[in-house]
Amino acid sequence: MTDPQIAIMMLGLFIFIVMLGFPIAFTLIAMGLGFGYYAYYDPLRMDNLFDNRIFDLFVQNTFSVMSNDVLVAVPLFLFMGYIVERANIVNRLFFSIQLAARNLPGSMAVAALATCAVFATATGIIGAVVTLMGMLAFPAMLAKGYDTRFAAGVICAGGCLGILIPPSIMLIVYAAIAELSPLRLYAAAMFPGLMLAGMYMIYVVGRATLNPSLAPKPAEEEIPHFSRILWELMTSFVPLAVLILSVLGAILGGLATPAEAAGVGAFGGLVLAASYRSLTWQRLKEAVFLTAKTSAMVCWLFVGSWTFASVFSYLGGHDLIQEWVLSMELSTVGFLVLAQAIIFLLGWPLEWTEIIIIFVPIFLPMLPTFNVDPLFFGMLVALNLQTSFLTPPMAMAAYYLKGVAGSTVELMDIFRGIMPYLAIVILAMVLMYNFPGIALWLPDALFGKVPG
Repeated sequence: MTDPQIAIMMLGLFIFIVMLGFPIAFTLIAMGLGFGYYAYYDPLRMDNLFDNRIFDLFVQNTFSVMSNDVLVAVPLFLFMGYIVERANIVNRLFFSIQLAARNLPGSMAVAALATCAVFATATGIIGAVVTLMGMLAFPAMLAKGYDTRFAAGVICAGGCLGILIPPSIMLIVYAAIAELSPLRLYAAAMFPGLMLAGMYMIYVVGRATLNPSLAPKPAEEEIPHFSRILWELMTSFVPLAVLILSVLGAILGGLATPAEAAGVGAFGGLVLAASYRSLTWQRLKEAVFLTAKTSAMVCWLFVGSWTFASVFSYLGGHDLIQEWVLSMELSTVGFLVLAQAIIFLLGWPLEWTEIIIIFVPIFLPMLPTFNVDPLFFGMLVALNLQTSFLTPPMAMAAYYLKGVAGSTVELMDIFRGIMPYLAIVILAMVLMYNFPGIALWLPDALFGKVPG
């Protein structure tokens, strides 16, 4: 077999092993080291079994991940999200938005989506948002008579917004891979993120209007006085919104780097939790532990992905796929459709980190050929990755919700509830392709157009 054929076999074997249920990070590391040992094998240079350049590459990748200035923002944003979650601030947020949206059809579903969107800006971890809202909003909706499928779809779709809405960790990683400014990426993601959340809400309100039995309105006696609603908003929604807007404003305004703004956000989360008198030593320890655990998982995913990608490229896998794509002589639209279709399919068995680090670099060198802006391409990918968490049979958002909801909902009902949101995501991608300004206007307005 030729080296490129071995690279393709390496890729297929990796996907097969992951689908068997093996941990992704350690599978990447093991396969990167195993196939890398073959790729870099040189019998003339070997003094012993471990005299192989793959081990040097692995150490270099580990050091690069641990010392990457851009990735410093990851644990800080995670800590901000976990401290907000552990301090029960999201509970107050959901309750206050629910009261404010009381007159809308499907008011609890709208409140759940709005809470997911706000909480998504505090943490980019999809599992954390879906799990928390699955414990908080899902049983509340069922208790008020909401249709099970309808409620499940809301939680899963809303919980995935964190991969798109800044400060998304995925955007930080894409910035490092594509060598783009994280500031421009954050600016580019603002309108698409708000657009997608808005389209979800329009769908929910429309469905509840056409079929009120899906989302019964609250009884009059359940609605508190206006002064109580205003107080809840002022003490719950406003402080968290000010924290988040300050962090994003500092980044987009060029006043702070993402890492610096994340540090301020983490400190602000502590202050906010303390002001609510919900910051206990136990909750602080839990937030620190979860931050360390998730950061370690993310870092090892990066190390494994970069090692795997380096070996795959060295064997000629990237070149083989590029030659195959270019040989089809596609138009710009055809290239974008093919690239997004591949990413869509890869989202079934793989995490977004492997897709961004292993597969997106295959397409990046081809973007100039098809006259595609890498910033715009990144926004399409970010939208597309929503579907990777929502598409059966490997819809991770559905499994997160099932894990906390237990017997109150069947997995197939969650899948059925998710389907309309997949169509909405695809519609959002079509809209953004036809109106690129949705993604490109804000970064150009804030930072100027990039020459060329």
